[in-house]
Amino acid sequence: MIAPYRGYQIALVAFLSTGLSIGMSQYAFGQFANPLQEEFGWTKTQLNGALSLAFISGLTGPILGKSADKYGIKIVLLISLIMISLGFLLRPTISSLWHWYLYSALVYAGFPGATQITSGKIVPLWFPKTRGRVMGAVTSGNNFGGFTMPALAASVIVFSGWELAYLIFGGIMLFLALSSYFIISESLEDVEKESIRTNRNLDYLALAKKQSSLGFSAKEAINSFRFWAINISLMIGVLTYQGILTQLTQFLEDEGMSQNVATSCLMMIAVMGVIGKITFGRVSETYSARKTLILCIFFQAIGTLVLCSSSSTTILWLGCFIYGLGFGAFGAMIPLTIVEQFGMKNIGSMMGINAFLTSITMALGPLIAGMIHDQSGSYRNAFIGIAILFFIAMFLAWISKYGREPNS
Repeated sequence: MIAPYRGYQIALVAFLSTGLSIGMSQYAFGQFANPLQEEFGWTKTQLNGALSLAFISGLTGPILGKSADKYGIKIVLLISLIMISLGFLLRPTISSLWHWYLYSALVYAGFPGATQITSGKIVPLWFPKTRGRVMGAVTSGNNFGGFTMPALAASVIVFSGWELAYLIFGGIMLFLALSSYFIISESLEDVEKESIRTNRNLDYLALAKKQSSLGFSAKEAINSFRFWAINISLMIGVLTYQGILTQLTQFLEDEGMSQNVATSCLMMIAVMGVIGKITFGRVSETYSARKTLILCIFFQAIGTLVLCSSSSTTILWLGCFIYGLGFGAFGAMIPLTIVEQFGMKNIGSMMGINAFLTSITMALGPLIAGMIHDQSGSYRNAFIGIAILFFIAMFLAWISKYGREPNS
């Protein structure tokens, strides 16, 4: 019996790395909000200040991306996951606000290498012909994390406290870090050996080799209209993570939902996200990642506006459903769009630069949302503003087609 294609094991590592990182730090963020506020007396703005440390990802992203191109993704992923693990393992020692910020900064420092850079480097190499659907499956790890991590955190917090919940998170990430080192490979020789061993179509191998030689240099990218139109669109798009997702549980509770029902809504978004990623990932293979990106941002904009239109439980569930479909797809479209629009040759650097640019809005989003909440008592106005920005992001992604394509 022939062992399965090694690419599936590597895709599973990327699935868990991306999903658990996001599930623990973003989806589960709201589960820790009340316990931390009760214990330390922090305001929403102070608590959300940790989310604004996403700018750390912007500083480490270009470094990790360049390192991935130069030294390989294996060592970058190992270091990134260890940083995230330490960021969780140290949190039970918190005694003041600056500790909360420091340990959150550690998590964000490892974020680029554990998420987009890894999936962007690995998936197109091992699955050149079906990268859309595989990227959809890999990034559905986000939703797996969203489905499981809030529930895990909530259960542990209720029975044993927030400290143990963070220790469990850190232990899981440390185990994944050590395991990944023995599984990950981005060698074309390994891809060739596996393709021959498992009788895969060797035309796919030729396609992988061709794709790996195409792409912008950093200088060409910075001077390209296409580069800036796509990246500004993505800068707006990532507000869905720090501006909406991390505040959603609190928003739903403010609108009258119980914590259990609000958590169920979040889990439903995670489930819809899996469907969105796989479906839209497949669509991107036919209609391009750029067009699919526009469609998924549209779903998020409409879903957000529906959420803000009424406090009715039925309307809130409907808004979560629509938003979740587009939200899930967006995670897959980021690396797919960057690979498609800028090429694979320097994909680590391209992903790193994108991490730097998107960190700007990811840092500002939660701070502004927190201030709006503290002043008005609701996240409604913040959500409406983000929905309007989503329409601007759609326009920018559309006009990016007028920029030149990457050279070989």
